[in-house]
Amino acid sequence: MPKSDTLNDLHPVKFGRNPENQPRNVGHFNVFVLENHINPKRNPITYNRRDFYKICLVRGLFRVQYADKSLEIAGPALAFFNPNVPYAIDYLCDNPTGFCCVFTDAFLHRHTGLQFQEAPMFTFGGRPFYALSDQQAQSISSIFGRMLDEMASHYPHKYDLLRNYATELIHYALKIEPATGLQSPPSANIRLTTRFTELLERQFPIETPAQRFGLRSAADFAELLCIHVNHLNRAVRETTGRTTTQHIAERLTSEAKALLKHTHWNIAEIAYCLGFDEPAHFNKFFKKHIQTTPSLYRKSQAT
Repeated sequence: MPKSDTLNDLHPVKFGRNPENQPRNVGHFNVFVLENHINPKRNPITYNRRDFYKICLVRGLFRVQYADKSLEIAGPALAFFNPNVPYAIDYLCDNPTGFCCVFTDAFLHRHTGLQFQEAPMFTFGGRPFYALSDQQAQSISSIFGRMLDEMASHYPHKYDLLRNYATELIHYALKIEPATGLQSPPSANIRLTTRFTELLERQFPIETPAQRFGLRSAADFAELLCIHVNHLNRAVRETTGRTTTQHIAERLTSEAKALLKHTHWNIAEIAYCLGFDEPAHFNKFFKKHIQTTPSLYRKSQAT
C-alpha cells in the first residue's frame, strides 16, 4: 500500500499552495468548499490512508471505499475520515456540493483534552457516515461558513475558534446517535479494553513488505500490559462481547483484504508482514475467516 498521503501533499493539489502564516504551535487546519476543488473529470480520490483527519458535508451521490467495505451514499451526509483507515471517494453525480475541513491530531487535541479517538466516527469499524435532514444540513453548512470566514480573518486567536467549530461538528454527529460510553466515567474493563485496542491499532497501517505485525496473540498483549492473559480476555469479552482473539483476527483479516486488493505484493510478502512464518499458515487463516483463499480473493477484487 502506498505511503499515507499528508496535508503537504493535499494542499498544493487542492489550493495550489500551502496555507500562509499558520502558527506552528497549533497543529494544522484548513477548510474549503467542495465544488471549488473537485476535478472536472471527476477522478476519484485514490484509495489510501492519510495522516490527517477530514470532516465533510456532502450533498449528492457518491461511492466510498472505506477500509474493506464499499458503499454508496446519497447526501446530504456528514462524513468523518481518520488516519487509521484507508479510503477512496468517487463522486457519482454531476454537481456534488458541500464543505470539507482537514486537520491534524495535534490541532484538535491541543486544548480540548477530549478523547475523540473513542468516538464512533473515529474508531476502527465504527460509524463514519451520518445521514442528515435538510434542516440538519443547513445547520452544519452554517458551521462550515463560520470556518471559512474565520480562516480569512486576521483575528489572532482564530485557530481557537476553528478548533471549537471542528469540535462542534463532532458533537453534532454524536447528538444524532449519542455514544453513552463517552458520557460516563469508563470502568476498569473499558479502560483496559481501550488500551488493548490502541496497541492493536498502533501496528497499522502496514505500508511496506518489510514492516511486520508483531503482537498476534492475547498473551502478547497481556505481557505488554503487565496483566494476566485471563484478566485481559475477561475485560475485553465483558466490554465488547467478543474475545481478544476475535478482535485480533478481525483486524488482521481486514488488513489482509486491503493489502490483497490495493497492493501488488505477492502472497508470501503479505503473509510475512502480517506475522505468518509460512504462506500456508496465512492461507489457512484467511480461508477460515473469508471462506476463500487469498489468491482467489485478489482475483475476485480485480474483476
